Amino acid sequence: MQDAPHSGAGEVVSHHKSSRGRVKLLSLYSWCDVFCVFVSIQLQSPSADVREFACASISRVVQQSQTIPGFLQRDAVRRLGPMLLDKSLNVRETATGALRNLSACGGQEVCEDMVKHDVMTPLTALLREVRLRCIVSFPCTSVTRVLSLFLMSRCVSSESSSQALSLFNKVGLLDVVIQCLERHPQNVELAISAAHCLHTVTEDNPELLCSLNTAVLGVLENVLLSSQPAMAHTLLRTLAAGTLWNMKGSLPAARQAQTLNAVVASLSKCLDLDTGTLIPELRQAEEVRHRNAPAAPDVEEQAVEEMGQVEEEEEAPKHKRNGKSAKVDNDFSDLLPRGKEELREATALLTAQQTSLEIIVNMCCSDDPSDDEWEEESSSDESDMGPDGLCDGVSNLMSPLCLSAEVHGALISYSIPEKVLKKTEFPRKEAMDVCHQNPSWRSLIKKSRYLLHIPKDEEFLEAVISAMRSLLQMIASKNISQCMTPQQLMSLSEAATRCEVVSVRVNAVAILGITGSTLAKEKGTAETLQMIGNALLQVATRDADLVVNGEALDALFDVFADGDEAETAAKNIQLLPALKALQPVFKAKIRKEGRGKYSPQQLCVLDNIKVNLRRFIGYLEKVVKK
Repeated sequence: MQDAPHSGAGEVVSHHKSSRGRVKLLSLYSWCDVFCVFVSIQLQSPSADVREFACASISRVVQQSQTIPGFLQRDAVRRLGPMLLDKSLNVRETATGALRNLSACGGQEVCEDMVKHDVMTPLTALLREVRLRCIVSFPCTSVTRVLSLFLMSRCVSSESSSQALSLFNKVGLLDVVIQCLERHPQNVELAISAAHCLHTVTEDNPELLCSLNTAVLGVLENVLLSSQPAMAHTLLRTLAAGTLWNMKGSLPAARQAQTLNAVVASLSKCLDLDTGTLIPELRQAEEVRHRNAPAAPDVEEQAVEEMGQVEEEEEAPKHKRNGKSAKVDNDFSDLLPRGKEELREATALLTAQQTSLEIIVNMCCSDDPSDDEWEEESSSDESDMGPDGLCDGVSNLMSPLCLSAEVHGALISYSIPEKVLKKTEFPRKEAMDVCHQNPSWRSLIKKSRYLLHIPKDEEFLEAVISAMRSLLQMIASKNISQCMTPQQLMSLSEAATRCEVVSVRVNAVAILGITGSTLAKEKGTAETLQMIGNALLQVATRDADLVVNGEALDALFDVFADGDEAETAAKNIQLLPALKALQPVFKAKIRKEGRGKYSPQQLCVLDNIKVNLRRFIGYLEKVVKK
């Protein structure tokens, strides 16, 4: 394969005498062009071995993400699609693997291309056919199922998901996926692929949800209640939990409370696992196994290292569906050669915890329009105002939680808020050292990033911070002491206020307000309140967006509305003169920028905050005169 491109290029330029002409033609016929021509010819070969070799070649080359645009331009998907139904089972399997790698390494653009070139038709036919074949007679079909189900998940989660979902529903693939999921005691990898697929297809798919029955629910509950300790089974249970949450509207009324409790319990157990301890332990187990067995071939180690490098380069595409967090699966664990069981376990652990956090985000998000858009209007009735009334009026601007009592109770019962916040801590040095010191484990570093608030990961930061706001507001509503340290709080605020997404900055400011208003009721908190107050004043003064300015002022009203600690902190940070200086600036900004840039509802809220600012300044003046 290595010599073919050079040979082809040589033939093209052999008719030209000047070296300049050769260079020019070589630039036109890049190695990617020649390789695509080469494999295209091989895919048409009458020999099954040659077709299989061509698919395997594509599968390996596309793991280098920089090659993928060239493959898309040369109709790689259109050429590979028919291979899914090749008369040779080995060709089918290898072609499915090539498309799987292409989608995993290429991201959303490739998935769009797949749906556009109708890869769903041969893919659905393949899935239905392998369901009918005996795994004993055709051992490759189990692998084909794993690859096919992954590929199905990628297509369904693409921007063209409506088209892919429609075909999934039409041809009745649910029974195929459930059949694969049922095999979880014997083949956990197959079950995980099926669970990924089911988790994807049940999201925002009312047509499919209407067809779900008690048999499907029973299979999912059996998975959820399984007790195998391996991390792969933890991931499987997490995906089952997410699917059951997607199905919540279709559950029998008599089983809803029980199922919800089992879902949250499973997520809680997953988050309880300490990655900082488990990852070093898994790496140590791998070293012990290597000492007691022959070393893996160098070529295998090289392949693992290359795949780890690919993962570090790739950004996992993330999407928002109805305000919810929907993360496209970018898990490379099933590409790892055999003999890497511990690395598979570590990858499954991180994927399970990341998925758990995303499910919790979705549980805390309403299907109604986002409250970050300031669609709640505050009352403009001035008769309710005054020091106490002002606090009540301002709190109305804090959007209410859209959670049922059952969900609210389950999240609190299993201490989900504390466990989510625990994941914001920086990973232990021992775990990070393991990842940095071993090339094949380096891919875990990127998977660990969900533990941190990194401003560049804007969409995931948006989802996480939205969930944290809801959870902290839950804690405050129950008068439970805040579990976020001042260091965590200020680190979150600093990261979020640098983010370009307005809703992230709004939620960060709201979190400061929620936390501060709770701390103001406790003794010895003046110093922390001062930090919060200074941070909010900075945002109210310097942020370029009026909505964020208003949210920061709103949070200040909440934090410093009442209490001895709040009064002390307000005096120490000179809150009154700072707000007096800010008042005319804020009014002028609304007058100059508001009408053309913000919606009538946003302007209504901003006008109310302007009124509340005047009254709050009056309240602080009375406090000073005491």
